[in-house]
Amino acid sequence: MTQHDDMVAVDELVREIARALVDEPSAVDVQSVERDENTVLKLRVAPQDVGKVIGKQGRTARSVRTILGAVSMKLHHRFTLDILEEDDEG
Repeated sequence: MTQHDDMVAVDELVREIARALVDEPSAVDVQSVERDENTVLKLRVAPQDVGKVIGKQGRTARSVRTILGAVSMKLHHRFTLDILEEDDEG
C-alpha cells in the first residue's frame, strides 16, 4: 500500500466507525485536511447524531482518537479527529 492508500484507508475506518454509531449513516462525511506533519480528519454527522459520536463525557470520541493514535504510530503519520457541529465551517 502506498501512503495515499493508507490515508484513504484511515478516512474509511473513521467513516465506518461513525456509520456504526449513528442513526443516519448516510449523513456521515469525513474529509481529510493535510497539514505539515499531520492529517486532520473532519467528521460531520447529522445534528441529532453528534452526541452519539462524542459519547458520554466524550468517551466514544476519545476511543476513536485512541484508535487513530495507534494508526498514527503504525503509519508514522499523525492523524487527528475533529467532530464538527452543524454550524462549524471549513
